[in-house]
Amino acid sequence: MGLLVSKLWQTLFHSREDVKIVIVGLNNAGKTTILYKLHLGQVVMTQPTIGSNVEEVVHNKIRFQVWDLGGQENLRATWTTYFTSAAAIVFVVDSNDQENMVVAKMELFNVLLNDTLKKSCLLVFANKQDIQGARTAGQICEDLNLHSVRDHDWHIQACCALSGEGLKEGMDWIAARVLAMQSKHYR
Repeated sequence: MGLLVSKLWQTLFHSREDVKIVIVGLNNAGKTTILYKLHLGQVVMTQPTIGSNVEEVVHNKIRFQVWDLGGQENLRATWTTYFTSAAAIVFVVDSNDQENMVVAKMELFNVLLNDTLKKSCLLVFANKQDIQGARTAGQICEDLNLHSVRDHDWHIQACCALSGEGLKEGMDWIAARVLAMQSKHYR
């Protein structure tokens, strides 16, 4: 009985730790715009990220510590230093940049090979859906060969960082995965 009450108390009142999310992707994919749209609810003027930005985002009563990492080629090698304790990886793709899709796929699979991320789920945001001619989420899924990903729960979500369309749905998916993992932990 005491164990049951203890678990119920933790579930209802325990202040859970922040859940770490790392946002990665090629430069100019919209990572920082997504971060601040989630954090502030508005679009802010951004500059290319040199290093990282980190903000707290509360979604479905879960506090997320969201790390946005610079996507320039010379910064990608540093991504791994931020992966420790990440519950989720958000990979942002510019749906209008077909020219760099092979590079995006290569970088995504490099991320997924990292041992630190074995228990992390993967959300792919197919960003910039507001641009005419942008590739659909289904096409991006094929371009990135997501169906071959077997070691991670994954989801692809079409979105537009400027309007916020699709961001809530993507965060809902992450929140559901985090809650499922936490409920396994509390058993």
